[in-house]
Amino acid sequence: MTAQKALSLSELEQDTPVRVELDGVPIAVVLDSEGEVHAIGDTCTHGDISLSEGFVEGDTLECWAHGSAFSLRTGHPLNLPAYEPVPVYEVTIDGDDVMIDPSVTKIVK
Repeated sequence: MTAQKALSLSELEQDTPVRVELDGVPIAVVLDSEGEVHAIGDTCTHGDISLSEGFVEGDTLECWAHGSAFSLRTGHPLNLPAYEPVPVYEVTIDGDDVMIDPSVTKIVK
């Protein structure tokens, strides 16, 4: 599979997650305070909760239901109750298009 347009860069507001679904894969897309766009799996690994309904602080996205914060760079949870990471997707910007391949996740340690 190849990268596909998830949304337009102009649709993103700083530190406000947006949920997109590409080929049935829910992804939370975030424009951070440094201007970098991140894409991580949108489902909290502790419960079936959409992370895009949560809160961005620095380079983390916090699940609104139970408070687990996930790194936007690695997908790893930084606190309990979640202990499994969410997938992280490579993002490319093509003009105003935010491109993501939902079949390819970053290998981050």
